[in-house]
Amino acid sequence: MPYFVALFVVLIWGTTFVSSKVLLNSGLLPADIFFVRFVMAYCCMLCISHKRLFANSVADELTLVGLGLMGGSVYFLVENMALLHSTASNVSILVSTTPLVTAMLLAIFYKSERLSMRQIFGSILAFVGVVLVVLNGQFILHLNPLGDALALGASFTWGFYSLFMRRIMGRYSADFITRKVFFYGLVTILPYFAFVNPLNIDLLTSGNMTIWSNLIFLGIIASTGGYLLWNWVMRKLGAVKSTNFIYLQSLVAMVAGHVILGERITFMAIAGAVILIAGMILAVRKKRSKA
Repeated sequence: MPYFVALFVVLIWGTTFVSSKVLLNSGLLPADIFFVRFVMAYCCMLCISHKRLFANSVADELTLVGLGLMGGSVYFLVENMALLHSTASNVSILVSTTPLVTAMLLAIFYKSERLSMRQIFGSILAFVGVVLVVLNGQFILHLNPLGDALALGASFTWGFYSLFMRRIMGRYSADFITRKVFFYGLVTILPYFAFVNPLNIDLLTSGNMTIWSNLIFLGIIASTGGYLLWNWVMRKLGAVKSTNFIYLQSLVAMVAGHVILGERITFMAIAGAVILIAGMILAVRKKRSKA
């Protein structure tokens, strides 16, 4: 069951790239999109989880702040800043190192989360498949040191999100953690609006149905449902196995881009998809029990 839920979440998250692209083309900035979707998600989670306000200790509450930063404001800002300074292909490939970065961080802090040689090979194979899917027939990559460093930084922020989640997920319910992630994600994005770019009120109050239909999808389905289910999956599968499913986002984004935006799919991308799936199976498959 957790595997199917993980696939479902990745399917949703993979299509968010298309919705975000529509909103960006409409004039919204990445921070605007993040703020509205997290406001919607927090309001939804407040209806579901409102009995407990704080964690049991200051240390746990600070861990929840870290989750809001790493899985919310910092992750989205760093990833989108990377797109301003580098190409979409570079960013997509570097962000796809997230499962490898996560496995590395967890292996450093938790011996029980260390990967077997089969899982390491599967993860690397899946990453190669992601690279082929993202390139999609284009063999030229242009190095952009600042943008590429930011994209790699986005991978590390999600890796730390998984690390913090590993520390706290056994002590609190998924709905409580998810609600706190949205809350602290919103709190920590406010300085950006105060000192960098103010919230685009005009576009958000225009009543544009294209804008609001995509925002509702991102806020209610992708954020509320996605984060809630993903935190549950991490509890069931562990941080390493669940994060490996993120490799599939590029495959979902490729298919969604073809169906909705008419983007082409090359033989190279199809080959990459096959390699990606094969690597995923190796990376998440359970070890055979010894007789």
